[in-house]
Amino acid sequence: MATLLAVNSAASLWGPYKDIWQTVGNALWRRQPEAVHLLDMILKKHKPDFISLFRNPPKNVQQHEKVQKASTEGVAIQGQQGTRLLPEQLIKEAFILSDLFDIGELAAVELLLAGEHQQPHFPGLTRGLVAVLLYWDGKRCIANSLKALIQSRRGKTWTLELSPELVSMTTRFTDELMEQGLTYKVLTLVSQIDVNNEFEKLQRERGLGSEKHRKEARVSDLIKECRQSLAESLFAWACQSPLGKDDTLLLIGHLERVTVEANGSLDAVNLALLMALLYCFDTSFIEQSTEERDDMIHQLPLLTERQYIATIHSRLQDSQPWKLPGLQATVRLAWALALRGISQLPDVTALAEFTEADEAMAELAIADNVFLFLTESIVVSENFYQEEFYIRRIHNLITDFLALMPMKVKQLRNRADEDARMIHMSMQMGNEPPISLRRDLEHLMLLIGELYKKNPFNLELALEYWCPSEPLQTSTILGSYLGVAHQRPPQRQVVLSKFVRQMGDLLPPTIYIPYLKMLQGLASGPQCAHYCFSLLKVNGSSHGENIQGAGGSPVSWEHFFHSLMLYHEHLRKDLPSADSVQYRHLPSRGITQKEQDGLIAFLQLTSTIITWSENARLALCEHPQWTPVVVILGLLQCSIPPVLKAELLKTLAAFGKSPEIAASLWQSLEYTQILQTVRVPSQRQAIGIEVELNEIESRCEEYPLTRAFCQLISTLVESSFPSNLGAGLRPPGFDPYLQFLRDSVFLRFRTRAYRRAAEKWEVAEVVLEVFYKLLRDYEPQLEDFVDQFVELQGEEIIAYKPPGFSLMYHLLNESPMLELALSLLEEGVKQLDTYAPFPGSLVGKKHLEKAVQHCLALLNLTLQKENLFMDLLRESQLALIVSPLEQLLQGINPRTKKADNVVNIARYLYHGNSNPELAFESAKILCCISCNSNIQIKLVGDFTHDQSVSQKLMAGFVECLDSEDTEEFVRLEEGSELEKKLAGIRHETRIHILNLLITSLERNPPNLALYLLGFELKKPVSTTNLQDPGVLGCPRTCLHAILNILEKGTEGRTGPVAVRESPQLAELCYQVIYQLCACSDTSGPTMRYLRTSQDFLFSQLQHLPFSNKEYEISMLNQMSWLMKTASIELRVTSLNRQRSHTQRLLHLLLDDMPVKPYSDGEGGIEDENRSVSGFLHFDTATKVRRKILSILDSIDFSQEIPEPLQLDFFDRAQIEQVIANCEHKNLRGQTVCNVKLLHRVLVAEVNALQGMAAIGQRPLLMEEISTILQYVVGRNKLLQCLHAKRHALESWRQLVEIILTACPQDLIQTEDRQLIIRDILQDVHDKILDDEAAQELMPVVAGAVFTLTAHLSQAVRTEQKQPLVLGPGEAHYALMLDSPFASPPPAENPVVGFASIGDSSLHIILKKLLDFILKTGGGFQRVRTHLYGSLLYYLQIAQRPDEPDTLEAAKKTMWERLTAPEDVFSKLQRENIAIIESYGAALMEVVCRDACDGHEIGRMLALALLDRIVSVDKQQQWLLYLSNSGYLKVLVDSLVEDDRTLQSLLSPQPPLLKALYTYESKMAFLTRVAKIQQGALELLRSGVIVRLAQCQVYDMRPEMDPQGMFGMRDPPVFIPTPVDRYRQILLPALRLCQVILTSSMAQHLQAAGQVLQFLISHSDTIQAILRCQDVSAGSLQELALLTGIISKAALPGSPREFAGRQCLGLLSRFGGSDRLRQFKFQDGNVEGDRVSKKDEIELAMQQICANVMEYCQSLMLQNSPVQSAVCLFTPSLSETINRDGPRQDTQAPVVPYWRLPGLGIIVYLLKQSANDFFSYYDSHRRSVNKLQNVEQLPPDEIKELCQSVMPAGVDKISTAQKYVLARRRLVKLINNRAKLLSLCSFIIETCLFILWRHLEYYLLNCTPTDSQDSLFASRTSFKGRRLQDSFASETSLDFRRGLTVVSQHDIDQLQADAINAFGESLQKKLLDIEGLYSKVRSRYSFIQALVRRIRGLLRISRN
Repeated sequence: MATLLAVNSAASLWGPYKDIWQTVGNALWRRQPEAVHLLDMILKKHKPDFISLFRNPPKNVQQHEKVQKASTEGVAIQGQQGTRLLPEQLIKEAFILSDLFDIGELAAVELLLAGEHQQPHFPGLTRGLVAVLLYWDGKRCIANSLKALIQSRRGKTWTLELSPELVSMTTRFTDELMEQGLTYKVLTLVSQIDVNNEFEKLQRERGLGSEKHRKEARVSDLIKECRQSLAESLFAWACQSPLGKDDTLLLIGHLERVTVEANGSLDAVNLALLMALLYCFDTSFIEQSTEERDDMIHQLPLLTERQYIATIHSRLQDSQPWKLPGLQATVRLAWALALRGISQLPDVTALAEFTEADEAMAELAIADNVFLFLTESIVVSENFYQEEFYIRRIHNLITDFLALMPMKVKQLRNRADEDARMIHMSMQMGNEPPISLRRDLEHLMLLIGELYKKNPFNLELALEYWCPSEPLQTSTILGSYLGVAHQRPPQRQVVLSKFVRQMGDLLPPTIYIPYLKMLQGLASGPQCAHYCFSLLKVNGSSHGENIQGAGGSPVSWEHFFHSLMLYHEHLRKDLPSADSVQYRHLPSRGITQKEQDGLIAFLQLTSTIITWSENARLALCEHPQWTPVVVILGLLQCSIPPVLKAELLKTLAAFGKSPEIAASLWQSLEYTQILQTVRVPSQRQAIGIEVELNEIESRCEEYPLTRAFCQLISTLVESSFPSNLGAGLRPPGFDPYLQFLRDSVFLRFRTRAYRRAAEKWEVAEVVLEVFYKLLRDYEPQLEDFVDQFVELQGEEIIAYKPPGFSLMYHLLNESPMLELALSLLEEGVKQLDTYAPFPGSLVGKKHLEKAVQHCLALLNLTLQKENLFMDLLRESQLALIVSPLEQLLQGINPRTKKADNVVNIARYLYHGNSNPELAFESAKILCCISCNSNIQIKLVGDFTHDQSVSQKLMAGFVECLDSEDTEEFVRLEEGSELEKKLAGIRHETRIHILNLLITSLERNPPNLALYLLGFELKKPVSTTNLQDPGVLGCPRTCLHAILNILEKGTEGRTGPVAVRESPQLAELCYQVIYQLCACSDTSGPTMRYLRTSQDFLFSQLQHLPFSNKEYEISMLNQMSWLMKTASIELRVTSLNRQRSHTQRLLHLLLDDMPVKPYSDGEGGIEDENRSVSGFLHFDTATKVRRKILSILDSIDFSQEIPEPLQLDFFDRAQIEQVIANCEHKNLRGQTVCNVKLLHRVLVAEVNALQGMAAIGQRPLLMEEISTILQYVVGRNKLLQCLHAKRHALESWRQLVEIILTACPQDLIQTEDRQLIIRDILQDVHDKILDDEAAQELMPVVAGAVFTLTAHLSQAVRTEQKQPLVLGPGEAHYALMLDSPFASPPPAENPVVGFASIGDSSLHIILKKLLDFILKTGGGFQRVRTHLYGSLLYYLQIAQRPDEPDTLEAAKKTMWERLTAPEDVFSKLQRENIAIIESYGAALMEVVCRDACDGHEIGRMLALALLDRIVSVDKQQQWLLYLSNSGYLKVLVDSLVEDDRTLQSLLSPQPPLLKALYTYESKMAFLTRVAKIQQGALELLRSGVIVRLAQCQVYDMRPEMDPQGMFGMRDPPVFIPTPVDRYRQILLPALRLCQVILTSSMAQHLQAAGQVLQFLISHSDTIQAILRCQDVSAGSLQELALLTGIISKAALPGSPREFAGRQCLGLLSRFGGSDRLRQFKFQDGNVEGDRVSKKDEIELAMQQICANVMEYCQSLMLQNSPVQSAVCLFTPSLSETINRDGPRQDTQAPVVPYWRLPGLGIIVYLLKQSANDFFSYYDSHRRSVNKLQNVEQLPPDEIKELCQSVMPAGVDKISTAQKYVLARRRLVKLINNRAKLLSLCSFIIETCLFILWRHLEYYLLNCTPTDSQDSLFASRTSFKGRRLQDSFASETSLDFRRGLTVVSQHDIDQLQADAINAFGESLQKKLLDIEGLYSKVRSRYSFIQALVRRIRGLLRISRN
């Protein structure tokens, strides 16, 4: 039992019914194929609900008890665990509700709970009242569903064109319902449900509360709709298949008791029921010859059941009168006609007794005034014209009567003639006419006139009354309804047209007016009007003298216009003189009332005909005898009643529809002075319409004339507008008319008295309409702002300004006009708010709404035009002051004393459902004024100032956005024009509101958007906590409405409904959401809400890509905004470490496995739905396309381009120019052409043409203008489409980039990552390389390709980190994280390809990249820039990663190295270069050209690319091409051009550094070329060093700043200091020289010569560098490079004096003890992040020493025999002794550089290097160990290692990334130490060699100067000379001063010191070094040999 007593949270009396209606709508109206199956299930499930129609669950004692205890025990709720306690108040309300509707207690609780949940949708309503609404809404849904199901039945009147199975299903289902007694239930319910009773009940329970009217309207609308739908269900049934006998009798029984409304018409429900009965008697389909006719005849009880006919006949013959005799008469007439119809069938003799009674039955009907009842109660009913089949049925009724009962018609005519005679006789005798006269024919005519007057469905049914002589061209029937798809047989048409013609013959006066009214009705419609015109033309004869003259018919043009002329002649004589005071009284001889009525009727007929038919209009106007316009204008000047004048003016207005007539009509108006525009001085009394208004109409309190005059002006203004109206008599212009309309009509309309209250608003409407049209057509022009002078009667006067100018001026000032307009708006909104019965009926309300609409439209137009108007006014000299309208609207309202004008305008949105036009105009105004930030702030204040107003405004905005719910399903075929128009207006309103939100969000807070979207205004915006509506008192805001729009349909498979059905709306909704997520203030709250409450992004993204070819632009923009929002979400969730959110979205976008079907919805239908849609793709484990790729697929890269213009008249170039001039930026920032402006320009051009030829060709010219405009529209669409595609592609790219860069790397596995990038790259290339692809999309694609390739490169290289122990030759590379470095390669698993995606994929990507580069052709250099970047990243993949130099690698023998298998890097590199070279010269040409000129970045990247390719191009094809095609020479020569720009870069404040970067790129490339021997040769040939020697920039060395020591200056900014900039310029040049020296083996001498030339030409700089005044990393680098060059360029015989001394001097600085001190000094000054600086400095110092040693070595080797040795060092070891002594820190005497240093420095360097070697060796080994066990290192050490790579933010990165950084640092350290070791080793070897050579010389070959030895004498001739020579040969090393004297003592001292210095420990160290290092890296056993020799030398005794 407990389960039975569970509560359904969706309310069983509402939720399920809502679902039924939704499903029925989807299946029948929206035609969704998947809804059909669902409908079947729902109908089976809910069949009892339909059978027991509207029956409620009964009250129940158990339920009563359970609910009573619910406050303590609680109630169970379906689908939720546990129970819920209910508050006492709710229980109390539940019992009230239960009593109110007599429903079960639990059902009442459910309704209240649902009401509570739905409350936010109904602001201002209580829970109880919402429950009442839901109760009735549930009933409404059932009734509407029933009606829809019955409408879809198979039947005789219409078809909905649904699938046969669906129709069979609904027919079967409804048949079952009918069998269960549906008719009875419906009629019972219709009788029982009474709005007034329901309200009384509610009133008793105080259910309505305050603001009653609005709520009453809401409830009564629902109740009325229930009754209406029920009645219409029966109507639909009867239309499709007639009711059975019993049901028909029930229906008749119901109608017997029906009464009419207060205005005499039938209400909608009874009208529907009457029509149902009439359709039961309908036999019209019998006349059709369709194949289904026979089936229908068998189904029709009328034809098959005698019993049916007998029963109904006797029931209708029954003399018992009904409550409405007219209704009885109508039914009887229909029955009589049905019987007459049956009697004409072949075999109906059996029914003769009935069919013969048809005449009698018809007589009964006519006796009860059937035609009068049809006119007054049915045709005037407000619902009559809303249903096409009502009109058709009454049409059939009348035409059947006329066609089937001709004798009856004749009888009516005879009776009318008789009556006319009697009346005539009575009048002759002066008696009253008899009372008992029948007027049936008159009523019939009036009925026909009334029925066809309106034609809402464009049916033109009246055509049947006209029998054309020529066949009709167009089908008379619009719409595809079965029953009427064929024209009726002509027989009927003949009869009807005969009726029309014969009735007009010898017309008795009594029927004259009804006959004219009938003709007026029958003339409604373009073709009908034409036939009627012809009839009146034919009727006339050439001479009709009097009204009943024998000649012509009184109903003819001839007669009518002749009469008018006679009246005019007659009355003109009576025209009083101007001075006569009697003017206001009609003269005695006037027009009688009867004549007046006749004239009015004929004028109305004329108006109708000429309104519909333009041919008639022109034919009448141009008729030479009739001259209607002249006669009418003449009559208007006569004294006739205002009513007649009004009709005359209306007829003129109808004529004025044709521009040709309008132009002359203006002149005639002016001439006749209907409105006095020229004051004659002699005339005392004013004349014309103004007098009539003030004197006559005001007194009568009726204003027909004024209204008609406004109408006339309104028509004329639209047709043709005369600029020089009234020229010659007065200042030309429209002003007098405008002044009259404004001052006399508009400004005073409120204060006048009105007999009919509604007329007040009619006057306002019609005058405001004129203003609206005038302002609409006004475009401010420069000439309007200059006073134009015209000559009038000899004097110059100022012409009037255009009316639009005057209106603008009045609306941009606080004028009475603006004030009145605003007060009208206030009054209008008050009237709408009260919902009170309107003073002056419904019609008055319509006019008020129209007037308000025109007011709003005027404000709108003013806002649109004010900027241009004010700009022109500023430029002009006019002394006028205006204020912007938005400021005037901020003014104080004099009535309320508040600034509430804008609030009043905004309040119209609250009535968006009932008055969509007003809401639309209001939204437009708000959208316009919201662009201004200051106004925004004020508006927010005004809107939120009053709580209740604020809630109402919010509710208004939300209601407008929600408006689609109100028009749930417009029946497409049936939807009248009006409904479609209103739906369009509602749609536009929503778009304006969204645009308002978008513009507001761009303004600073507080702004309107924040208020409307529910953000905090009083606290910081970011503190907002968005909630679902109703939670914590949160109202339903625009954000909820927007999400609701986008959410609809996301549960199903088709995706959001809005995307398909209102694409532009959806696009703006997505944009609003994107803006909220992108703005820093709103982003947090919005994204939190979307993520938690809505799961918005996931549910939306799963439906991407949207497909909607028809609205491609909107679709692309929708996807763009959605993808951009997704990018933000991915970024934010990644930053906040919300991994599950990020992962879910990534899976959705990237997975290639099918995801499970949509929605995880709970409960009933949805589950079933899911299984239905789901079974389609279960067990499909095949791969699906990744979503990110299918989104890309949906962007079509091709673009159709409009055909170029083919022009005959206009000049094409000029047209292009005009189009360009008309271009402007639209709201989205796209440049498009303003089509309206272009049209104006072109039309003005055509109008300016003179001459007959131009007039003749005007139509052709206009046609060509139309062609041009179509072309421009196409072009605009093209631009917008490209913009949208670009936008979508940008967003897609952003999403891809965010996925790759911002999302945690570990969420996508390495292999998947590569596959995804590969797939995307291949797809995006395929699309852009297609021939059709639009070039405009290339830049975006290239950007995406760049990012993708960068990430591909990174992913592959991450995977390729290779092990440490194995040499680079090994083909095994362990994954960096997965295996320890030492692991040996598994022998059985050789690596097959490169990376997970394999080489072939990489090759494909490379080919596509190269194709893309070639596709860009000559242009698009920026695009190629991206592609070069991509190519560089791609080529980087094949580059071997940084390997730690472990000193082990070289252990292999040379043979082993040569025969090692090719590793994957070399293989890929080889294949890459093969692919690149397969593209040949085309590719080379493009890259080389970009390298030489163009955009700087492009040049740099092209050079970098060349550098990369040349470095791996073993065949040297590219190098050959470069040199042969002259590009290399161009690059070299451009260095001289760079010289000037580079010089400017050295000023303290430099210009842009672009030049510096391109120079660096160029030099880097040239250096790369120089590394190849052939390249170096080519460079020498092209004179690169000569060019460098010519550059002056190298001489502009800036002064060093003394603070520069060891980087103590401020932290570097982006722009480097002048010194650094100078080094950036100089170092590449030095490097280039060094490389050329190294590689040019064959041309070494030439190279060295040129390099020395370069050094000499910049000798000052070189000297400065060698002096090396500050020891900074930079200066040491310079020095290292320079010494390297000098050492390499030291050639025999080359001039070296300028550098030699300094070089040797450097030794004492960097090889001596100074270095130690400098190091200590530096250690103290290095911070954590400058560790690498220290490494650099250390390396540079060693390099300098090594270079100087090399220099010394090369000097010595040039004189290789020992005898001719060059001595570079004195035989003094004092330096070593000094330095090795106990006081190391004392300043040792440094030998000045002009004196030769002693050998001591060499020995010292030797020792120092040996010590350094061991410290470096230890450090190297330690680092290698660390690298092998990174994971085991302590965290502090890891952090320290990371900080040297990445100074800031180490703590924020993951551990894995820390390990990567630590490894990178360790590899760098290892390689740095390996370099240092190799330098130390070189220095040691060179030092030993030089020491050995010097010792050998000094100890063996040198003769001391003080030796008196005999030996010395014998050798003096030779030795003495040699010593002198050897010292003197180097003139720069001045040996002759003191050093030439080497005494014996010196030599002895040398030997003794050397023995001490070169002791055992040193020798052991040196031999250890050799053992450790030289074995694998250098000349093995070289050290050993030298040590042995030196030891030998030192042992020699000199004695």
